[in-house]
Amino acid sequence: MVRISGLASGMDIDQMVKDLMKVERMPLDKLKQKQQTLEWQRDDYRSLNTLFFNFRQTLTNMKLTPAYRARSTVSTNDQFLTATASSAAAMSSYSISKVKQLATAATKVNTGKISSGTEKVDINQSIMSQAGKLSGLTWEQGVVESKSISVSEDGTELKFPLDGANLKDINNMNIKVDGKTYKLVTDPNAVLADNEVRVSVSDTGTDGVLTFKSLKKGSNVKIDYVADKKIEKTTISDQTTGFQLNHGAIVTDSNFSIVLNNKTFKLDENGTDLIEVDASGNPASSGLKLGTLDKETGKVTFSDAYKEELKKEAEEKRAAENLGEKDTVSFDVSTTYQQNYTSFKVATSTSQYPNGVEENFFVQGNDSLSKVMTNVNNSNVGVSLFYDSFSDQMTLTRTETGNFNGDETVQEISTSGNFIDTVLKFGGAAETGGTNAKFNINGLDTERTSNTFEMNGVTFTLKKTFDTAESVSIKNDSSKVFDNIKAFVDEYNKLIDTVNKKISEDRYRDYGPLTDEQREQLSDKQQEMWEEKAKSGLLKGDTMLSGALTQMRMSMYQPVDNANVASAFKQLAAIGIKTTANYLEGGKLEIDEAALKKAIEDDPTSVENLFRGTGDTTSSKGIVQRLYDDVSTTINKLNDRAGKAYSTNQQFTIGRNLDDVAKKITSFTDRLKQIEDRYYRQFSAMESAIQKSNNQMNYLLQQFSSGQ
Repeated sequence: MVRISGLASGMDIDQMVKDLMKVERMPLDKLKQKQQTLEWQRDDYRSLNTLFFNFRQTLTNMKLTPAYRARSTVSTNDQFLTATASSAAAMSSYSISKVKQLATAATKVNTGKISSGTEKVDINQSIMSQAGKLSGLTWEQGVVESKSISVSEDGTELKFPLDGANLKDINNMNIKVDGKTYKLVTDPNAVLADNEVRVSVSDTGTDGVLTFKSLKKGSNVKIDYVADKKIEKTTISDQTTGFQLNHGAIVTDSNFSIVLNNKTFKLDENGTDLIEVDASGNPASSGLKLGTLDKETGKVTFSDAYKEELKKEAEEKRAAENLGEKDTVSFDVSTTYQQNYTSFKVATSTSQYPNGVEENFFVQGNDSLSKVMTNVNNSNVGVSLFYDSFSDQMTLTRTETGNFNGDETVQEISTSGNFIDTVLKFGGAAETGGTNAKFNINGLDTERTSNTFEMNGVTFTLKKTFDTAESVSIKNDSSKVFDNIKAFVDEYNKLIDTVNKKISEDRYRDYGPLTDEQREQLSDKQQEMWEEKAKSGLLKGDTMLSGALTQMRMSMYQPVDNANVASAFKQLAAIGIKTTANYLEGGKLEIDEAALKKAIEDDPTSVENLFRGTGDTTSSKGIVQRLYDDVSTTINKLNDRAGKAYSTNQQFTIGRNLDDVAKKITSFTDRLKQIEDRYYRQFSAMESAIQKSNNQMNYLLQQFSSGQ
């Protein structure tokens, strides 16, 4: 709409409309002020709800026994023996004597240096590259594979693809279900236990088959095994300069072959260059050289001649398949190979596997000795393999102390395999340690696999061997119980103080939320001071909050009628917790520290049940149980009124009111726009009339002038 602003009348029409709209906009300002007030009220309720929620967390902790059963321990000689006690520990005394030996971890030191010459092995380089420094090292040929399969449904059988290969060294496979090592069984008639798995091959020979007693859906099964060969398929483009095999330590014999674009390539007699061969396996007349193989890393690098050949073959393929010059041409590559590997086994018993656990470790030629140690140390077998560069020797140490097989004459750690027994020289190594702690407690001779052990809620730690009788006393730690109760009272006082101040806050009704026009007239500081008064007292006299405080006070003062509370301790006042003399504080509590500490010392059970006792009726419930119910009710009421941070407006009362006000604001805003347009139309009509009148007057004046 084109608005004419005083061209004919000379009046400031825009200002006049603005002044008129001030009056019209007053109801809208009131709606916006109401909207702001509701938002402030909502935020105040939510802030208090957070306090109630935090106090309920305190009540949750006070419902638990550790708040009242803190235990302290006193040992007659901390150099020999220490102890800590949980809340479950009974107040008692223990006598420990005749500590004949401490628990030790089984350890094997290998029989000599692992390096065969004067130059020491580099544990961070591949074992293949260090073979000359290791005596007795022999390799087997195959490919070490690993598969991880997620079980899709409950059952007993799981298949895994062999990818055109055959299983080798079945007895050395590792099977883990959700990280737990399973014992391998090959007897087809054996009845499987929970921790056993049978391995076989499917009738077609294409899959390996694992049979369990039971296998749950969602379980993860990890399989480490050896295949007799690897048939690896990949795709390259005409721009490729080589490719990387998934394995290293490649065996460079006649079994290695690459088939690429209908051409077969094998290694020459030196085992490095890849040349084209005919159907009989003899060098082809073309003399085409594919490139070279890095047998340690498994990387194939194309020769310049073959790069040119590949471009030629790509052009032929483009022509045959009507492809454009910019289209990428792909070629399928199939590589058949074996790698050098070896394996060894370590067996022991652990707290997780008291009947023993054995694990096989595969060593690929391109693995470093450092990686082998990491694999052993991270396994379930529970040992630590360590190399000392100074002595050039290695140790195997149990990660747990004690003897788990029940016979200290039997070794805790056993090893087998050429690599660990011959190369790393653990064959025939003597074992030390692997003993239980032996001692007498309260007159009873006993043993433990660890020097730190738990008994009836008390955790003991033996530090030395000794013959004397040392004692540990378990007492109630009244100071900790006192601190817990005092912290609870402090939280209660903080809550009621905050709520009381909020519902008794002064209300300044002359200070409503600022309108946009008012804000323009005030400085930032003045706006801040104004809003402080406008926000004050929005919850003044709130009956829901005052009712919540009243109910909490009643729950505090009502006697606890519970069989586990002595008659002398049925009220808070009886243990030194009373309301302050100043009634203006709204029922805040104060503690007579001496009286509370004496009550905790005299009858800790009654004090505990005064607070956390349970019952079917309100009167039989402890004070904390009652308050928990009261606070939960208040939180629910506050949620109904003010909602949570993630609630939609339709889920709580103030939110629905806000939606209603927002609709009215939208409706009234549209109405104001119509009124403003009407005013402009009226003034435009007036301007047009004045303009018309002026034109007529000018015409008459011209006529009068021409008549003279």
